[in-house]
Amino acid sequence: MTAPLTPPPPPHEPSSHGTWPPSPAGHAGPAAAPHDVAYGQDGPGMRTELREAAVITVAVAVAGVLLGLLWVWLAPNVPLVGDLADDQWVVYFKDTEGEQAIGVDGTFALLALACGAVSAVAVFWWRRRGGVPLVVALAVGGFLGSLLAWRLGVWLGPDSDVIAHARSVGKGVTFSAPLKLGAKGALLAWPFAAALVHLGLTALFGPRDPDQYQAYGPASGHGKDGYGAPLS
Repeated sequence: MTAPLTPPPPPHEPSSHGTWPPSPAGHAGPAAAPHDVAYGQDGPGMRTELREAAVITVAVAVAGVLLGLLWVWLAPNVPLVGDLADDQWVVYFKDTEGEQAIGVDGTFALLALACGAVSAVAVFWWRRRGGVPLVVALAVGGFLGSLLAWRLGVWLGPDSDVIAHARSVGKGVTFSAPLKLGAKGALLAWPFAAALVHLGLTALFGPRDPDQYQAYGPASGHGKDGYGAPLS
């Protein structure tokens, strides 16, 4: 007596012990594609990104103290001179054709651009990835840092009461004008530089998403079914 014949399974029937279509030998499918081990395949999560963004915002804003100190140290002096006219003190620019006032704004803008680039490089080196929260944190922190640097420079610079300063030094004596940021657009130099540099670093050196067609390996190929056989 012969054993009953068992009919073969229908073609392309999903197996109960694996996924469909089965991956070629030695390949684990898209799930085995390389990803960020520290955060997982789907990234760190919105809560973690927001927490990191808050830390970056505060750290970049506090760095505005350094910008303010550098501005006070490197900004050119604007010479003023006081005189008495009808028993009243009048203050004049000693050099009416000088460009020191423009140099004050230019120094702030250049230092802010440098701070923006350095902060962007530091954040990218710390996280080695991009993301909207990181870019927004750099921009907001850079703007707050610029505001802090501006107010700190005005406070640490020469006396803002030029009449009292002229009276204290005497008639015809040259003294420095207070630090003044005439071009308020310089406050945007830091956030723009930080955002642009970070986006550029992310585009050049950031992690890449795995190619879904290559995740199965070269054995899967194009134009073949899950078993590696050519499609009709």
